[in-house]
Amino acid sequence: MGFYQHKTAFVTGGSTGIGLAIAKALAKEGSHVSIFARTVSKLETAATEVKQTANNSAQKINFYSVDTSDNLDVQKIFTKAIEENGVPDILINCVGIAQPDYFENITFEIFDKTIKTNLYSTWNSVYTLVPYMKEKGGIIVNTSSIAGFLGVFGYADYCMTKFGIIGFSEALRSELKQHNIKVQVLCPPDTDTPGFEAENKNKPVETKAIGGKAKLLKPEFVADIVLKEMQKKSFLIIPGFDGKLTRVIKRFFPSLIDWIMNSSIQKAQKK
Repeated sequence: MGFYQHKTAFVTGGSTGIGLAIAKALAKEGSHVSIFARTVSKLETAATEVKQTANNSAQKINFYSVDTSDNLDVQKIFTKAIEENGVPDILINCVGIAQPDYFENITFEIFDKTIKTNLYSTWNSVYTLVPYMKEKGGIIVNTSSIAGFLGVFGYADYCMTKFGIIGFSEALRSELKQHNIKVQVLCPPDTDTPGFEAENKNKPVETKAIGGKAKLLKPEFVADIVLKEMQKKSFLIIPGFDGKLTRVIKRFFPSLIDWIMNSSIQKAQKK
């Protein structure tokens, strides 16, 4: 895909999971890739993996430790990254956490952390980079979730943030169109990442029942879909058949999906 050759991409949350898979896929297609996350040791390992997939030795593959929920830190580190790599053509926002539990067990501290990680991080990176990206245009992909258009039992705080990402991105898309900046939203279903593995430790039984036998996607599959969809005009990027079907049912037959979910919840509660 020559589309990505020589492009400069910034990937937040790029040290693991979907973010890392997208960074590697971009590098494989010839992009200069910079990944951003908090933990230096994870970034070092991830950067090595990204370099190994690079198309040629001339590509710039860099990493930066940053707290994306901290606006001042983002401004400082992203300014440095621009000086060293140039203004990005592509911004992928993949920072996010989820700690599923019953609503009344979600403390204010957990809620506050979820809001800052999932919403502040996306806002801060976009707010910092848009003034630069307006000079030449580009693509912004913000990561939401299936839980960004479907309220899911056990994910009250997470759904609040992921619904917010979609609303934010819709507004942003309208504003930035005149500057030739395309805004898209990635809505992955359950994906086999370290984050998903951690979520399973605290999931209510009802939440597990809703997931049922849905296919668990691989990060690499999600990354491939993202690269394909970034070349199209689509707004929502929903990898996998199950996710697309869920979107269609939710949109056109909302009472049906409510019945399906409530049936699963009630069965789990009776056990």
